[in-house]
Amino acid sequence: MKQANVIVIGAGVAGLAAAATLRATGRTVLVLESSNRVGGRAWTVPIAGRPFDLGATWLHDAERNPLAQIARDHGAALVDADAVRARRLLVDGRPATPADHAAYASAADRFEKLALAAAVAGDPALADAVAPMADDPWLATVETWEAAQIAAADARDFSVRDWRDNALDGANLWLVEGIGGFCGRVLAPMAGEIRYNTAVTGVNWGGGVTVSTSTGEFAAASCIVTVSTGVLGAGAIRFDPMLPAAITDAIAGLPMGLLTKVAVEGNWPDRLGIAPGTSLRQRVTARFAPAMSFHCWPNGHDYIAGFVGGPTAWALARAGEDATRDFVRARFAEMLGPDAAGNITRITVSGWGSDQLHRGAYCYARPGRAGARAALGAPLGGGRLIFAGEATRTDGLAGTVGGAWLAGVEAAGLAA
Repeated sequence: MKQANVIVIGAGVAGLAAAATLRATGRTVLVLESSNRVGGRAWTVPIAGRPFDLGATWLHDAERNPLAQIARDHGAALVDADAVRARRLLVDGRPATPADHAAYASAADRFEKLALAAAVAGDPALADAVAPMADDPWLATVETWEAAQIAAADARDFSVRDWRDNALDGANLWLVEGIGGFCGRVLAPMAGEIRYNTAVTGVNWGGGVTVSTSTGEFAAASCIVTVSTGVLGAGAIRFDPMLPAAITDAIAGLPMGLLTKVAVEGNWPDRLGIAPGTSLRQRVTARFAPAMSFHCWPNGHDYIAGFVGGPTAWALARAGEDATRDFVRARFAEMLGPDAAGNITRITVSGWGSDQLHRGAYCYARPGRAGARAALGAPLGGGRLIFAGEATRTDGLAGTVGGAWLAGVEAAGLAA
């Protein structure tokens, strides 16, 4: 039976951080990964000969994101995404007027004030918190952006405190090689031994730790579990003794949201006359109506990235990738015209909703459950069993790779 001081389950960013931190203190570490790659929900693939991030795309809040400095230290090319991004808002297929922009800004300001006030008074659903502005024609647009597109969540099932606590500030950086590519090139070597294609089926943490897998058993003094709350909630890993109610309740309070990303390629010699880095958003005419956004030619690449999140993304995932492609073409036609949509040659779909190894993109807290993140991160058995990942962040970086890295580092300290 293979033994180590600490076993880390999952080679996503949190798992790689935990392993690298423990190795730096002289501990022996073994990382068990069910897939054949590192990165987890950070996965870079080639599209039109250039990197495309199927999952995590930016290093958010770069001023306090430790991965930004790690990237610089390893010579990674970084681009300030906000400095090269232009925003275009469309209303019924036409560019928004100055009056439209002013109305949108006013609605966004009112939305924020209502949500923040509700978060001080209690923890209702975000949709309920902003219900007093239901007569505002721009509410649906703001709400879709804040919940479905950013948090990958249904505003009707999303804690307003979790929304408040994880509102990101600061710069957003692109890793030119892709975040998944960076994980493989830089973070994986820091983590040490990784066993791929090794699915964990059980963790016995009653005294010491024994981890059962598809390839055998492994023993350690402690174990750090970095799989998603979707995997934990589905019971894919059996725990013995059973997890305490505080942990199972926290997992139930942190369901996985879904942000489906697509790469759209087409036969557009003039790039549709749209400057690289332009983000396209459409006015949403009804609350919770299907919507998506596009990011054109990111970093000058020959594709358009698209995003659809929340309940619409889940419905499309259940219907299959062809349904997602049809949805993308329809939204493309609405925003850029039927000719542009007709010249689409390929649409690549991320597929996180059907991926059984992740079961979503990142988690959010249900109404009244904003404290679930802290509860999930509390160590068990004197540090024998620790859950870590973006789900456990309470510093405003939940749902980000920077938060996942910090969670892994902190979990390593608890295990050590």
